Amino acid sequence: QVQLVESGGGLVQPGGSLRLSCAASGTIFQINYVDWFRQAPGKQRELVAEITSAGYTNYADSVKGRFTISRDAAKNTVYLQMNSLKPEDTATYYCKVHSRSREYWGKGTLVTVSS
Repeated sequence: QVQLVESGGGLVQPGGSLRLSCAASGTIFQINYVDWFRQAPGKQRELVAEITSAGYTNYADSVKGRFTISRDAAKNTVYLQMNSLKPEDTATYYCKVHSRSREYWGKGTLVTVSS
């Protein structure tokens, strides 16, 4: 069974940077798009960034200009580069892969932005 594993989270100071990775344990065929979500305690889950099979990207207004989503198909990995981090970016970040037949979720990686 295919699994997604997020990594790269941790504690970072405001203004710092982190790069999150979402790695698939096996090949997922017919991928339509990949999303990064985040959820802070007591908050609703929020779509942060998306990359389609054609390479188009979309971002939440709150992260536009600071975050970049990218893909390395050879490594079965999607990245989320996060720059100029703010305390309000603190959340658990999840990747989600949308194929033609089903969705795959990772278990999340915690990002804490604090001084």
